[in-house]
Amino acid sequence: MPETLPLLAPSPGELPAGVRAVQTTRVGGVSAGPWAALNLALHTGDDPEHVAENRRRLEQSLGLAAPIAWPRQVHGTGVTSADTLHAALEAGDAAEADAVVSDRPGVVCAVQTADCLPVVLATADGAAVGVAHAGWRGLADGVLEASVEALKTLRPGMPIQAWMGAAIGPAAFEVGPEVREAFVAHDPEAVAAFCPGAEGRLLADLYLLARQRLQRAGVAQVAGGGRCTFSEADTFFSYRRDGETGRMGTLVWVDPGHLR
Repeated sequence: MPETLPLLAPSPGELPAGVRAVQTTRVGGVSAGPWAALNLALHTGDDPEHVAENRRRLEQSLGLAAPIAWPRQVHGTGVTSADTLHAALEAGDAAEADAVVSDRPGVVCAVQTADCLPVVLATADGAAVGVAHAGWRGLADGVLEASVEALKTLRPGMPIQAWMGAAIGPAAFEVGPEVREAFVAHDPEAVAAFCPGAEGRLLADLYLLARQRLQRAGVAQVAGGGRCTFSEADTFFSYRRDGETGRMGTLVWVDPGHLR
């Protein structure tokens, strides 16, 4: 029997029927030291054999038929298809993107995070899905809007729902004034997501910023959020907290059985 891993998942009704989404924690893998234990990233300095085993455990736990194809994330706004990522994987490479979409049942879209915000998107009919890696730079530059547009291209006219996984919380995400300026220049209402911190710094609410961006892009139903990768050290990796650390994965796919 496949090992069961502790995973975060949307509550019933937070995403359309037939859409499966999960976010991993740091629990349940074989990595040691700062990467303990379920590190899914190869670029962090961890033993590649440990990462491969962690990925195998995740795929087996979820009953996936094919390996997950991960994008090469660059804190940008690029959106690619899961099919493009799988073609790159078969060629021994990884395609550069910070969001992934698919309308093929059973094909997984996935990103990695360790403080940045993972945002799952799905059309209301459950036929197309996507996931975005939204750090403050990508969020300010429009990665969520680009992801929403990509789903609209796959399913024109269909409403879109969103679920936010775990990210650094508003009590821990300290930023400079330039971050607030980047958001307020796009939307003056973004000022509500910032409050004074220590020594002239600011505390930023990634969850609120993402909700604002999604709602302006026409996504009326936005669920999730509320966890803090920085403060929940036993559960999550956090780059801000630890520097050298692992990465969680956030995955979404259309359940093939639902569309039969």
